[in-house]
Amino acid sequence: MGLNLGIKRRTLLKLAWGALALLAAAAAFDGARLMADERINAQIASGALPPEDPEAPAELRFAQACAQAASGAAEAALTRYGALQADTQVGQAARYNGANLLLRQGIALRAGAQPGQALALVELAKEGYREVLRHDADDWAARYNLERAQRLVADPEGEDEEPPAARRGAERAATTMRGYSPGLP
Repeated sequence: MGLNLGIKRRTLLKLAWGALALLAAAAAFDGARLMADERINAQIASGALPPEDPEAPAELRFAQACAQAASGAAEAALTRYGALQADTQVGQAARYNGANLLLRQGIALRAGAQPGQALALVELAKEGYREVLRHDADDWAARYNLERAQRLVADPEGEDEEPPAARRGAERAATTMRGYSPGLP
């Protein structure tokens, strides 16, 4: 019995050291990621955003697009938002912000001297909101903004649509067929 307890203690000690080593490796990995994220946050907070770098993290490129949109460089911001849409985590926010930017431009054009050009921008914004909702149907901000865009420019598909004409040889419902008894008394 004494021999068995010795083996169990050694096995337990090895398992404990292995678990400790695994936890230390996980902590080192998390620390490295935290330091990289802190560097990105420092670049964003400084406001000195580097020029467009396709190798830069998506979060930094998103911050660059937001800064451009805030400074009034809408076309450059839309280009950067478009480049981010393939990224899964940041892509949803980029689609939403891009659609918001398009909707703001459309509202400004509609109130200005060229209301006809607003139609294309509002339609693009609506498509952006629909794309966001395809990926996340519970995004209420996108739903609200889509509704706002719909009120500005309604979709033409439901207004003038006529019901399809009945085909001459179309099958009739069972209740209107002659000689058919549904079995009711």
